[in-house]
Amino acid sequence: MDTNFLLQAIIYLSAAVICVPIAKKLGLSSILGYLLAGIVIGPYVLGFIGQEGEDIMHFAEFGVVMMLFLIGLELEPRKFWKMRKFILGMGSSQVLGTTVLLFVGCLIFMDWKWETALAISLALALSSTAIVLQTLKEKGLLNTSVGHSSFAVLLFQDIAVIPILAFLPLLSTVNLEVTSDAPQSLISGFPSWLQTLIVLGIISTIYFAGRYVFVPLLHIIAKTRLQELFTASALLLVVGVSYSMQLVGLSPALGAFMAGVVLANSEFRHELEGDIAPFKGLLLGLFFLGVGASINFQLIIENPLFIFIFGAILTLVKFVVLFVISRFHKKNTNQNLLFAFGLSQAGEFGFVIMSFCMQLNIIPSVLANQVMAVIAMSMLATPFLLLINERIIYPNSRIKEKVTEINKDDDFIDEDNPVIIAGFGHFGSTVGRLLRANKVTSTILDYDSDRIDLLRKMGFKVYYGDATRLELLKAAGCENAKLFIAAIDNPSVNLQVIGTLKKHFPHLKILTRARNRNDAYELIDHKVEHIYRETLYSAVNMGVDALVELGHRKYSATRQGRQFIKYDEITTRKLAEKRHDKMAYLITIKEEIELQEQLLKSDLYSQIAATNHSWDSEHLKNNLSEPAD
Repeated sequence: MDTNFLLQAIIYLSAAVICVPIAKKLGLSSILGYLLAGIVIGPYVLGFIGQEGEDIMHFAEFGVVMMLFLIGLELEPRKFWKMRKFILGMGSSQVLGTTVLLFVGCLIFMDWKWETALAISLALALSSTAIVLQTLKEKGLLNTSVGHSSFAVLLFQDIAVIPILAFLPLLSTVNLEVTSDAPQSLISGFPSWLQTLIVLGIISTIYFAGRYVFVPLLHIIAKTRLQELFTASALLLVVGVSYSMQLVGLSPALGAFMAGVVLANSEFRHELEGDIAPFKGLLLGLFFLGVGASINFQLIIENPLFIFIFGAILTLVKFVVLFVISRFHKKNTNQNLLFAFGLSQAGEFGFVIMSFCMQLNIIPSVLANQVMAVIAMSMLATPFLLLINERIIYPNSRIKEKVTEINKDDDFIDEDNPVIIAGFGHFGSTVGRLLRANKVTSTILDYDSDRIDLLRKMGFKVYYGDATRLELLKAAGCENAKLFIAAIDNPSVNLQVIGTLKKHFPHLKILTRARNRNDAYELIDHKVEHIYRETLYSAVNMGVDALVELGHRKYSATRQGRQFIKYDEITTRKLAEKRHDKMAYLITIKEEIELQEQLLKSDLYSQIAATNHSWDSEHLKNNLSEPAD
């Protein structure tokens, strides 16, 4: 068994490594590469995977589970409210419009029961979240109008799965006796009304358990400061919720999505995103490969007219509905085409709904398998349709879309903040408070769970996470942010964060904290321009106050303090180059100190604003304004 598992792993990975680069070289999407790789190694081409290879879908669907969990994490109430017009408007129009057209068409042209027609129509109304988001990401369209609209529709579809799965048991008109080839669940033998109540109860349980059990548990785990334990807890959450949903015959992906929604407002959101993201990418690729391998070509050969005609009608109906919706929202032609072609396929939730319908005896197993073949073929056709649109129907649509959207202010979604602050102790919180007072929003990261608890009680939205991790920095929005403030207490950790930022986000301007001159030397080696030494600024401020107390004018003393900081920063950069040569270092220090004092004296004597008292105390201004005797 182990040998067979390792051999299959080698086959899957080899197929992906060969086919995906070829697809990319030909200008195709990686998704198409995975799908073709699955077809090639599947039972109907090379036969490296037999009929039992369809079991790969049970494992590969875990990638979709993790993707839905991450989508749920993104669904903050504030963001949902901003996108309500698109989610509720475009999403509901698409699902209802497609369902009604397919339902009416099935009743007129097919000899199906209305329960069967409705169940199939609901399943086919949903698009593939995995394919659409991955395609938009590869084409760089996630942050365009098309990307936002697609995300809104997909989000509504993912949410709509909850009432659809709760509604399906009501379509079953018999007291169920599960057939031998139908999926088993703990509630299979219950009456329809009771199954619906159990479904709603499970959904409610996930919500309350996530909020009142798992979040407190994450607080305990966070205090251990063990990254691998936190990763294990994230996987435990996804696996545990998915398994519990599967026990009652519901979609594991649906459970993961709900768990993500529950945790979307927790301080652990970005850390969870960073932990899950690497697994999601690999397993999603495996999912697409599994879809290709599981396409039943024997079923297609036996009844090709039904599958291809039904698949073409499905794509056409969804395309028309999506195009009309996009047109109604006043998008231009190339945006309409991208939006309509991109979401014109059936989705992974279609497999779930078809399996659930077989379990409920709503749809005969033969018909359900044919519909699943239609779903797989429509998913396979999507990359080709987008390629035809991009190369033939509307050439250079990608470029036009990007150029158009650069000048467009999409204020309905605010996914990333312009400033990210890592470390929110005394230093970082002072910076953060000043920014917030000036209406500058920041994404705040910290690794101290006790401090996060306190800050959240004070009204700050702080996320738990280790800022040295690339996945977390991506999840926090470093790719789109303008400014990164590194204010972590530990200098070595701060330095490690900056090294990661410099390597992966070279566009990002960094303002960093340094405890002393030695810390500043290390930061200078990393080509950091904006360094703020704690001891320097506090010491200079004390020196300025001492001069004022001794009778110096506040304006003059403050000016001297600012000049001292300027000269000292220049000196620090010179000393950084010679700090490894002790003799040269000491000589340079002596020379720079003498030069700095001379420059300060020259600046003091050259001041001409002797009557400028705006910086002085009221007492000193009164004395200076009295006429001389």
